[in-house]
Formats: sequence, C-alpha cells, structure tokens
Amino acid sequence: MEIRKSWKSWKSWKARRNGPVAAGAGRAPALAGLLTVLAVCAGDAVADTFPFGSHRRSVNDLGNEYLPFHAHLWDLLHGRAEGGLLLNWQSGWGTSFLPDLGTYLTSPFAPLVALAPRADLAYALYAITVLKMAAAAAAMAFTLLRTRPGVWWGAGLLGAAYGLCGWAVLEAVYNPMWMDGLIAFPLLCLVGVWVREERRPLLGPLVVAVCWTANFYTAYMATLGAALVLLVTAPRWRVLLRGAVTGLLGVGLAAPVLLPVLLGTRQAFPGVVRDFAAADGTDLAARLMPATYGFSTPALFVFTAVPVLAASLLFRRQWLWPAVVAGVALSLQWGPTHLVWHCFATPNGSPYRQTFVLTGVMVLAAWAAIADGPPDRRALLGGVASVGVPALAAVGSDEATPWGWALFAAGLGVVAAVPFVRRGRLVALLLAGVLVAQASATTAWGDRERLARLDDYPAWSAADTRRAAALAEADGWPAYRTDSGRTQRTGNEPLMLGTQGGSYYSSLTPEVLTRTMAALGVGWTSRGRNLQSLDNPVTDALFAVGARWRDGQVVRTGPALPLVTVRPPGPAPVYGGSPFRNQELLLGARVYEPPAADGACRVGTEVFLFAPDFTGTARLGDRTVRLRGQLLKWRATVTSLGVQKVPGLRPEVPPKAEVGCLDHTRLRAAVAALRAMAPTSTEVTDTGFRATLRPGTTGTLVLSSPGIAGWSCDGRPAAAYGGLVAVPVTAGQREVGCVFRPPGLRAGLGAGAAALLLLVAWVAVQGVRRRRPLMPEARPGGSGGTKPPVPAPAARP
Repeated sequence: MEIRKSWKSWKSWKARRNGPVAAGAGRAPALAGLLTVLAVCAGDAVADTFPFGSHRRSVNDLGNEYLPFHAHLWDLLHGRAEGGLLLNWQSGWGTSFLPDLGTYLTSPFAPLVALAPRADLAYALYAITVLKMAAAAAAMAFTLLRTRPGVWWGAGLLGAAYGLCGWAVLEAVYNPMWMDGLIAFPLLCLVGVWVREERRPLLGPLVVAVCWTANFYTAYMATLGAALVLLVTAPRWRVLLRGAVTGLLGVGLAAPVLLPVLLGTRQAFPGVVRDFAAADGTDLAARLMPATYGFSTPALFVFTAVPVLAASLLFRRQWLWPAVVAGVALSLQWGPTHLVWHCFATPNGSPYRQTFVLTGVMVLAAWAAIADGPPDRRALLGGVASVGVPALAAVGSDEATPWGWALFAAGLGVVAAVPFVRRGRLVALLLAGVLVAQASATTAWGDRERLARLDDYPAWSAADTRRAAALAEADGWPAYRTDSGRTQRTGNEPLMLGTQGGSYYSSLTPEVLTRTMAALGVGWTSRGRNLQSLDNPVTDALFAVGARWRDGQVVRTGPALPLVTVRPPGPAPVYGGSPFRNQELLLGARVYEPPAADGACRVGTEVFLFAPDFTGTARLGDRTVRLRGQLLKWRATVTSLGVQKVPGLRPEVPPKAEVGCLDHTRLRAAVAALRAMAPTSTEVTDTGFRATLRPGTTGTLVLSSPGIAGWSCDGRPAAAYGGLVAVPVTAGQREVGCVFRPPGLRAGLGAGAAALLLLVAWVAVQGVRRRRPLMPEARPGGSGGTKPPVPAPAARP
C-alpha cells in the first residue's frame, strides 16, 4: 500500500510539474516530423527530382564525395572493404580513414545505409537526409515545450518551420552531414534547459558528445548558438558554469574522433584562402522569402509566421529576444564574427553555413511570443508590418522570384488574418498549409537551381553494376591493385567500385599525397583535393597496379611491382619539375627518352604528354585526347597519345608542353630488377603490413602508399622515400612490421578516458548535492523527535 501511494504521489507531482509539456511531448514532435517529410517529398516530386523523377539529385559534393564515402561505410559494415576504421587501402594508394570517418560518417544515422542494397545507396542516403530533417524538426518541437509550456500544435508548426528552413532545404540537403548540426542546435538547447534545472548531469554531456561526434563542424556552430540561448535565459554564473562543464565534458568524450579530424585538417592540402564579403542588403531581403536561391548569400527563408511572431514581441515591450535575433543576424555580416562562426577560416564554398542557428533563434523567439498565449491584434499586425515593409527592399534584388513574392505575400496575409479566425483548429490548418506550400516551393526551386548551377553526377546504373563485377573478378589485392580507370563518374571511384586506386577526393586529402602525385604527373580538380587516376605504365608499376579499367573493359597492365619493395642503399629521390624524370627517380632507372630534334619519338615507344595548365586537344596521328587544365583549379594529368608507329610523326601538342617517350623494354627490365630484391612475402592487415625480407637485404624498404603522418615501423616513426612510406633495413634483418595510427588518436583516447572519469565524478557530486537538503524525518517517538514544520513562504504583494 505504501509503495502504491508513493507511486501515485510521484505521478501526481510529475503531472503537476510537466502537465502541459507531457500532453504535447508526443504530438508536437510527431506533427513537426510529419509536416517536414511531407513538404520535402512534395517539393522534390514537383521538381521531378530523384527519387520521384528523372532529374538528378547528386550535385556537387553529394555525388562526388559523400555518396562514395557512404558506399565505403556500407562495405565496412558488410565486411567487404579493404582496410578498417583507421586505414583506407582503397583511396589515394592508402590513406588515413578515421579523419574522413569523423568528418562524413559518424552520424548516428549513417549506419542505416547498411540496410539498403549497395546499388540503391542513393535512395538510402535520400531517406537518411529526410529522416534527419524530420528529426531536427521533432527535436525543436520537443525543446520548445521544455523551455516553456504552450499549445502543442504551435510547437509542432514551429518545429517543422525550423526543419524546413531555407538553410536545410537549399544548402544542407546536398551536404547531409550538416543536417546533424540542424539536429544538434535544439538538442543542445535542451541540454541548456537541463543545466538550468540542475537535471540530467549524465545525459547532458552524453548528448553533447553525440552531437560533436556526429559532425563537429556544425556542432561547433550549434554550440555557440545554444550557449547564447543559455546566457539569455539564465544569466547566472552558477548556471553558466554548469553549462560550461557539461559542454567541456561532452567535447572531451568526443575527443577520440575530434583530435584525429583536427590534425587531419592541418595536414590536408591547403584550400583556397578567401576574404569574406558581406551580402548586399537587397539580397538579404530577398533570401527571407521562399523560392529563392543563391550560393553566396544566406538562406534566410523560414516560414513567414516565424519572423512575424518574433517581431511582434517588440509591440509587447519584450526586447530581449528581438535583440538576440538582431545580434545573431548582424554577426553573419561582420567579418570578425563570421570567422568566429566558421572556426576562424572563411570556408571554400558557401560563406553562411551558420544560418541555421539564426533560424533556430528566430523560432525560439517566435515561441516566446505565443507560449503564454497568442499576441493581440496590434502586436501581430505590427509584426506583419515589421517584416513586410523591409522586405520591399528585395525589389532591387536579382534573387527575388515571382513565386517567392506570391508565397511571401500569402504568408503575411494568412498570419495577419489569424486574429480574426475564432476556431483554433482552422488556424492550425491554415498555418500548416502555408508552411507546407512555402517549404515545398523552396525545395522545388532549390532542386532546379542547383541542377542548373552546379556539377551533377549520374545515379548508379546497370552499367556500373557490370563494371564493378568485372573489376571484382580481376581483383588480386594485396598481390596487386586494381584501378577503376581514368573514366571517372566521381572523385572517389575506388570507393564506389570497390577497387584500390589513386583517385581520392576529400576535404582532408593529405598534402604529402597531393604533392607526391603532382610530381609524378597526376591531374586534379578542386584545387588539388580531388586527385584523378593516372593511367601510366610507370606509375602502374610503382604502385602495384596489375589491372585497370580502360576503354570499357578490364585490362591487365604491364609488369607491376609488389606492394612492398626494397630500394638499393642510397639517398632518397628529390623531385624536380619533370614528371617523367621524377617517375624515373622513384623507379631507380631510366625508362623515358626525349623526343628527337624534329619533336618525334622513336618508333615503338609510347608518347606521353604533360601540359598541366592546358585545356584543349592534342593529337598523334589519328588519336586525339582532350585535356582540362587551369591551374590551380584544374590540373591536366600526364596523358598517353599512343605508341609511335610512323617514323618522324610529330605529335600536335600545345606550346610549353613536355613530351616523354616511354621505352617499355627498359621498364620491364627495371621492374624485374626490383622484384628480385622484393620481400619474399608480405602480409597486409587493416592497419598495416608485415614483410619478410630476403637474406642479406639492405637498403630502404618502400611501401607504395603516401608517407602520411601516423606510420610507424618496428616501433619507430616511418621514414619517407620520394613521398612514400619507407624504413631503412640492415643486413641480418628478417622482418619489418609497420602499423598505422592516425595522429591524435592516442591523445584523443586519453582525453576521452579522462573526460569519462571526470563525468563519473561530476555525476556523483551532483547526486550528493541533490540529496543533501533531503534530511530524513525522525520517527515519531524516536530520540530525534519530530521535524518542525517548514513555514510557508510569504505571498508576493
């Protein structure tokens, strides 16, 4: 009986404490998520875009980078990848994978790709993206009800407005890892609520850790926004201190992923350094409307009711939230705060990646306007005027559209009519209809504009399936590599097709890889971060390529070296400006001839052209090749013009181009000599290799992988040989073992362990503090007597 009474008493207290919140805690997130899915799918269907139509969805880095990385994750989860969580043997001749994993694939939603067939990964990634948007909307709806009680459908509509903001449907929709930041902002604001209430000391840091692990870049921005919200809602030093401890503990728990990513970023090939240029005021006014698009302006659109409600607070003499919204908006336009938002570096791409935080703050301000009851007519109409009049500045903007004006005006009209509608359900239906219409139109407009302005990539087809099957049949890893070829549909073709090649595209492409391959003649796009495959017999031999895709089929290449070789004693090669000479230095033999005085190569040699800055065609006889170079954005690769068959036939090449004449007989002799010195056996693992040497071997053992930081051999940091992993070997040495550990992993694990211990201590301290005031009552008749009643607090005047 006592237990039952206690349970009923607890339930009664819980209901009194969280009654309005609990009533809508399920319905509001469900409504927000449902409206989000409906609007996004409707917009994509209207635009006739994948998966509902014929237009391609995979634009820019979505098809070129993110989809291939999810394909590699699929392979990892199904046990089909070459490498593991630390090392990726398939891309860039073998690169660090943990930084890429932490940048693109550590979202809790990412493993869901494993549920789909591999040929349908584009469908899976679309579903995950929409699911993330719905989760962000639901999280915001739930958080709104936890910040202060209010009508549940209002929280649901505002949550959907957040999940369907312009930043989400226009920018993050083809950068799916950014969607984790969209989810993180309301979750971190919820952590702020717990901090303010001195609750959830364990769950709070864990939520922070998940957010920072999912995508540290947007989580950093979301954390700045959530910290500002906590400062505004609870400006007390004890609360702020608890918030700081909670945040630091969570970030510390994420350190095993964060530190390798940070160090990987520092070791990446440098990107473009840009100066921030603030957007024009007329464009800003236009971007507040639905159905607009601009790559270099902030996607400010959010359901029109949101800015109207936020502005209505001004007419109720509530200044705090409007001031916060204005401050965040101004910070988007000022150079110093722009750098703070973007981790102190102007991004190579859209310069307004933090816009979702401004949207989130506006939604919180809108909730503050309606949580205690709808604004009166004067306040609401004042809000309509405050939003509508400045929007007239968009008349001078090229980014404003007729559909945008119409939908914006309709939104203002419906919001202005709300005070005259007496039935709450009708209000909810009207607002939901306008929200879905505006968001769907913006989604459709973005689909069409991205396809017109950005590069796009084809979906996986039956031809790709046949190509992957043919390459898989020719696979001989680790005895030799199989390259996916120069015909590339993405920058990460080896990941998509399951091969082991040199092409690789990532924000973390190592500088040593780019510079080494550039010295050997590789081509690139994306200013050196998107390395292309190099179809050249010398580099094929150097990097153990035994088969590759060429001219629509798998071909066996010439004699290739094994993955691990031994070079004779002597200094490491120092590269110069000629890729042909650099290849010879790394091979250790002369295999190219210069053209004769008349510019022609000797009959029987293969003619190769190097013109990195040239865009156009080159020709040898009836063979024509096209090159694309425009340094530093694009770099044309060393290209074969074919075998010289006609004496004196001079190739038609651009001025300042370099021509090399490859003697295949010399190449075969050089390869045979190095194979004779190679280890007798090599065991390759997910994190390194172990080679058994021939008796009496001396010189330098060389792994045909880039000498990125993190390699160690026999307990010592690896050396470098022409940009590749190397280790000196001495007479009498029988084995060499090398392992790869991404820089920062050990320190990250230590920081994570320390954060975990501190979290346990923190939870214990908080538990003691909560129990301390609860002194047990003495039993009647006991030695302590009865506890005197606590006087009731005086009523407020």
